[in-house]
Amino acid sequence: MKIADWLDGKEAEGVDVSQIVLPKNLSYDEDPDETLYFKTINPCGLLCVENHPFSTVERFGHWYYCRGQDKNAGIHSSAMKWRLFTKDKEIALQTARAHIE
Repeated sequence: MKIADWLDGKEAEGVDVSQIVLPKNLSYDEDPDETLYFKTINPCGLLCVENHPFSTVERFGHWYYCRGQDKNAGIHSSAMKWRLFTKDKEIALQTARAHIE
Protein backbone atom coordinates (compact mmCIF):
# COMPACT_ATOMS: atom_id res chain seq x y z
CA MET A 1 0.00 0.00 0.00
CA LYS A 2 1.20 3.50 -0.82
CA ILE A 3 1.54 6.19 1.85
CA ALA A 4 -0.93 8.48 0.04
CA ASP A 5 -3.53 5.69 -0.15
CA TRP A 6 -3.09 4.87 3.54
CA LEU A 7 -3.46 8.54 4.51
CA ASP A 8 -6.57 8.87 2.31
CA GLY A 9 -8.05 5.84 4.06
CA LYS A 10 -7.34 7.22 7.52
CA GLU A 11 -8.78 10.60 6.51
CA ALA A 12 -11.94 8.85 5.22
CA GLU A 13 -12.25 7.18 8.65
CA GLY A 14 -12.32 10.64 10.23
CA VAL A 15 -8.81 10.46 11.70
CA ASP A 16 -6.80 13.69 11.97
CA VAL A 17 -3.77 12.70 9.89
CA SER A 18 -1.83 15.94 10.34
CA GLN A 19 0.28 14.49 13.18
CA ILE A 20 -0.15 10.76 12.50
CA VAL A 21 2.80 8.39 12.84
CA LEU A 22 3.29 6.16 9.82
CA PRO A 23 3.52 2.42 10.38
CA LYS A 24 7.16 1.35 10.14
CA ASN A 25 6.57 -1.09 7.27
CA LEU A 26 4.90 1.69 5.28
CA SER A 27 7.54 4.35 5.90
CA TYR A 28 10.47 2.12 4.92
CA ASP A 29 8.92 0.65 1.79
CA GLU A 30 8.34 3.84 -0.18
CA ASP A 31 10.62 6.63 -1.37
CA PRO A 32 9.09 10.09 -1.78
CA ASP A 33 7.96 11.13 -5.25
CA GLU A 34 9.80 14.40 -4.78
CA THR A 35 11.80 16.29 -2.14
CA LEU A 36 10.69 19.91 -2.30
CA TYR A 37 12.75 21.37 0.51
CA PHE A 38 15.68 20.36 2.66
CA LYS A 39 17.82 22.48 4.94
CA THR A 40 20.12 21.52 7.79
CA ILE A 41 22.20 23.51 10.24
CA ASN A 42 25.53 21.73 10.62
CA PRO A 43 28.36 24.03 11.69
CA CYS A 44 30.48 20.99 12.60
CA GLY A 45 31.13 19.91 9.02
CA LEU A 46 30.26 16.91 6.89
CA LEU A 47 32.00 14.33 9.04
CA CYS A 48 30.00 15.02 12.21
CA VAL A 49 27.51 12.20 12.83
CA GLU A 50 25.67 13.87 15.74
CA ASN A 51 22.12 15.28 15.50
CA HIS A 52 21.67 18.64 13.82
CA PRO A 53 18.54 20.73 13.26
CA PHE A 54 16.93 20.07 9.88
CA SER A 55 13.73 20.61 7.98
CA THR A 56 12.41 18.76 4.95
CA VAL A 57 9.27 18.55 2.81
CA GLU A 58 8.66 15.39 0.80
CA ARG A 59 5.75 14.63 -1.52
CA PHE A 60 3.98 11.28 -1.51
CA GLY A 61 1.29 11.42 -4.19
CA HIS A 62 -0.90 14.42 -3.29
CA TRP A 63 0.31 14.50 0.34
CA TYR A 64 3.20 16.57 1.67
CA TYR A 65 5.19 15.21 4.60
CA CYS A 66 7.05 17.88 6.57
CA ARG A 67 9.39 16.80 9.31
CA GLY A 68 12.52 17.80 11.10
CA GLN A 69 14.14 18.94 14.27
CA ASP A 70 13.52 22.51 15.36
CA LYS A 71 16.42 24.96 15.19
CA ASN A 72 15.76 25.92 18.81
CA ALA A 73 16.71 22.40 19.91
CA GLY A 74 20.33 23.28 19.30
CA ILE A 75 23.28 21.38 17.86
CA HIS A 76 23.67 17.70 18.86
CA SER A 77 20.25 17.57 20.54
CA SER A 78 17.63 14.91 19.90
CA ALA A 79 14.77 17.04 21.25
CA MET A 80 12.06 19.08 19.51
CA LYS A 81 11.36 16.76 16.59
CA TRP A 82 8.22 17.62 14.63
CA ARG A 83 6.12 16.33 11.70
CA LEU A 84 3.11 17.38 9.65
CA PHE A 85 1.08 15.78 6.87
CA THR A 86 -0.91 18.13 4.65
CA LYS A 87 -2.30 18.34 1.13
CA ASP A 88 -1.36 22.03 0.93
CA LYS A 89 2.08 22.59 -0.59
CA GLU A 90 2.40 26.19 0.65
CA ILE A 91 1.56 25.28 4.25
CA ALA A 92 4.12 22.47 4.07
CA LEU A 93 6.87 24.78 2.83
CA GLN A 94 6.00 27.58 5.29
CA THR A 95 6.01 25.14 8.21
CA ALA A 96 9.37 23.65 7.24
CA ARG A 97 10.97 27.07 6.84
CA ALA A 98 9.53 28.34 10.11
CA HIS A 99 11.14 25.51 12.08
CA ILE A 100 14.63 26.01 10.64
CA GLU A 101 14.95 29.79 10.15
